[in-house]
Amino acid sequence: MAKLKVAVFISSRGTNMQSLVRACQTPDFPAEIACVLSNNLEAAGLKFAADNSIPTRTIDHRDFETREAFEAEITSYLEDLQIDLICLAGFMRLLTEEFVNRWRDRILNIHPSLLPAFKGLHVHERAIESGARFTGCTVHFVRPEMDNGPIIAQAVVPILEKDTPDELAARILEQEHRIYPLALKLVAEGRVKIHGPRAMIERTQEQTLSLLNPKVEEF
Repeated sequence: MAKLKVAVFISSRGTNMQSLVRACQTPDFPAEIACVLSNNLEAAGLKFAADNSIPTRTIDHRDFETREAFEAEITSYLEDLQIDLICLAGFMRLLTEEFVNRWRDRILNIHPSLLPAFKGLHVHERAIESGARFTGCTVHFVRPEMDNGPIIAQAVVPILEKDTPDELAARILEQEHRIYPLALKLVAEGRVKIHGPRAMIERTQEQTLSLLNPKVEEF
């Protein structure tokens, strides 16, 4: 069976991209990273991708007069590579409704909260200030509304009494690196079916998944 061809979008370090690359390097993983794309020529993650023999491409949004023209260039590049799925991994550009619908059910994103709580920016500060006891991270299919779409996997992280936003962010990032490869694997295996606002996951006898903190396989 052919592996799912994935494009990963980054704007900076791309640590989640790195976790996806490492997962895809295992022989039995059902997806491959076909390219890493950035809107920032200085994105540190581009070097990691190149060092791992992954094609890279920079398409700078500042070179285009409109978001639509910028995204048209991206789509043309992805179609030339016959990309099956896009994984957003710290891509700091909002995508238009037209682009999201063009790639509907073929864009994944990871967000550092337990969606639908704490959408948008300054997530960790807001979680601490709210008095919440737990937060976490979420992998979901992308919809035109920001940080919205069917949820594939989540992991829960406790908010400790003396947590700073940076300390909380670091612990959540560890979980992001675990659940993003898991979510990609489930999608690539065809085990995720979308029913309205929900992503339903096909279980196997060997593996059971909970909605929170799913058991993560070692790749």
